[in-house]
Amino acid sequence: MSENPMEQFEIKRLLPIEVNGYDISFTNSALCMIISALAVVALFLLCLRKKSIVPTAAQCVPESAYEFIYNMMVENVGKEGLKYFSFIFTLFLFLCTGNLLGLFPYSFTFTSHVAAVGTLSLLALVLNICVGIKRQKWGYLHTFFPKGTPWPMAPLIVPIEVISLLSKPLSLTIRLAANMTVGHIILKVIAGFVVTICLVLGWLPLAFTCILIMFEIFIGILQAYVYTILSCIYLGDAFHSH
Repeated sequence: MSENPMEQFEIKRLLPIEVNGYDISFTNSALCMIISALAVVALFLLCLRKKSIVPTAAQCVPESAYEFIYNMMVENVGKEGLKYFSFIFTLFLFLCTGNLLGLFPYSFTFTSHVAAVGTLSLLALVLNICVGIKRQKWGYLHTFFPKGTPWPMAPLIVPIEVISLLSKPLSLTIRLAANMTVGHIILKVIAGFVVTICLVLGWLPLAFTCILIMFEIFIGILQAYVYTILSCIYLGDAFHSH
């Protein structure tokens, strides 16, 4: 492993590809995205290979995740939003797996990159806008100018509401990417001193590192949850006008 804590975030070309001057190489980031998706599919296939009315311990894993996201959507979007359940469910599992995958040696945390997370955030924004227009038609414009607002306030309110809407994917992206980056840097730096400090303090630094890894696992799951619940709240705004 490299001693540079920032090297774990470097995108490396695994299969160089260039088309008309555009670099579309297959990178370690793309590889880890594929691994994350396949890991989720494999986990669900493994846990659900023997389904029964009384769920086994393995069957409880996907069913608990399903129920967790289902309740989250009902509470924050409403039952009418369940038609988009598959998107939110996939989003949570993909981000959660990506956060945890980065904890393995020689892996890559693609959720620490603004480009990867930002693309998902923009996709969520486009979905929200399309849902809002589909359900409210011209009434969706009240998103930028709430009912009852005096018309002379329009030059001030409309730009603020537009900026507020466009800032949603930015806030989602920066929050997740920053937390993943900082957490993995701290873990890398502290782990780099373990071997040296263990010679003086024995097993204590190693135990502290294990605790730190457990905490980072918790943070990874928590950040996926925060990202998902905020996406549900924003989706709920598209269903319900001001």
